[in-house]
Amino acid sequence: MRRWLTVILLSVALAIAYTQRSNIALPLATPGFIAYFRLTDFDRGALNSAFFWTYGLLQIPCGYLVDRFGVKWPLAAAFLLWTIAYGVTGAANTLPFLFAPRLLVGLFEAMITPAGLRWIRDHMEERRRGTATGLFFAGSKWGPAVAAPIATWLIHDYGWRAMFFVMGFGSLTWLLPWLLFAPSDGVSSRQAASEAGRSVPFAALFSTRIMWGTLIGTFCYNYFVFFSLTWLPAYFVERRHFSLNSMGFYVAFSYGGMAAVAILAGLAADWMIERGGDPVRVRRGFIVIGFLIASTVVLGALTNSNNAAVFFSILSMAGLGLATANYWSLPQTVMPAAAAGRVAGAQNMALTVAGILAPLVTAWLKQLSGGYALPMEAIGVILFVGIGAYMILVKNPILATNTHECTQINHLF
Repeated sequence: MRRWLTVILLSVALAIAYTQRSNIALPLATPGFIAYFRLTDFDRGALNSAFFWTYGLLQIPCGYLVDRFGVKWPLAAAFLLWTIAYGVTGAANTLPFLFAPRLLVGLFEAMITPAGLRWIRDHMEERRRGTATGLFFAGSKWGPAVAAPIATWLIHDYGWRAMFFVMGFGSLTWLLPWLLFAPSDGVSSRQAASEAGRSVPFAALFSTRIMWGTLIGTFCYNYFVFFSLTWLPAYFVERRHFSLNSMGFYVAFSYGGMAAVAILAGLAADWMIERGGDPVRVRRGFIVIGFLIASTVVLGALTNSNNAAVFFSILSMAGLGLATANYWSLPQTVMPAAAAGRVAGAQNMALTVAGILAPLVTAWLKQLSGGYALPMEAIGVILFVGIGAYMILVKNPILATNTHECTQINHLF
């Protein structure tokens, strides 16, 4: 039970992280906030993207830290720092003051994903890993789902500054149960991780097709995710003409469905694997089917019906939910265990590129075309690229523990 409690605490931390990295999109959809800072579409895209300018810098270093020193204390320190940085955003009165906390939040949130995946890799066996990973990453969906109505209420009744103060400094309460209940990584396990890590040359993994297929697939998945986190509220307000409260409800419902499907898909994949299914094929199958369903976002973009647009928004994000647990679990199956934290960091680097590009490319395509159809059609193309990456490149596990075997691994498939 303590293992599952720790996974739940990790999921809550990820929920807080995703809420704080993404809900600036809500004030960015309100005319008063836009007028106060005199924001252009490019400014809005840049503010949505700014988090990722620093988020990618520490991904692999954070992976190294948790591979070497464990998860509990590095994550606690990073959580404290990013939450304070988010909270002080409420004091901003100039555009540079808005940007600076976003950069700091990105810098310190780099710890959460490598830490969570390292902990699951160390403490959960393969037949439970999809469920644990699904539960962990469900936080990235139910966090924004729960937070969107709360944040819109705070903005509507108390102003955008209150949203940052309350949802920032209030989140510090997570630290108490984490410090009380999360098990510390023992000295022996840290030493074992360090010694094993030295036997797996991390650079050599980049000579394999599996690594590149994983990174391409991660980018494609997260391009859609970060379009949704940064531009979906504005899409509902500007294209579908929903009120602020209605927009918050529909965004919450979309993310809530995605979170529920993510957990169920992790459970289903584990059930199939426990009954003899090949872990690589099972998890890859969930990813491909999920990407196919997610591509229905294009149908939502092309319809003139608001009801149909909401339906396809929910359906497409549920498709991403099918992929969520499994696209994060799959590298833990096909990559060497000793490099789990650093592989997660590399995946998050690909995620970071998506987080930088999705808001900016969406802003550019929106200005170019005058609407949201072209940006959402681009998402469909990117998802099919991801399907190709998983089908062609991600196949047999890497069991190598030395440079020669890693560099020769492509001969196996």
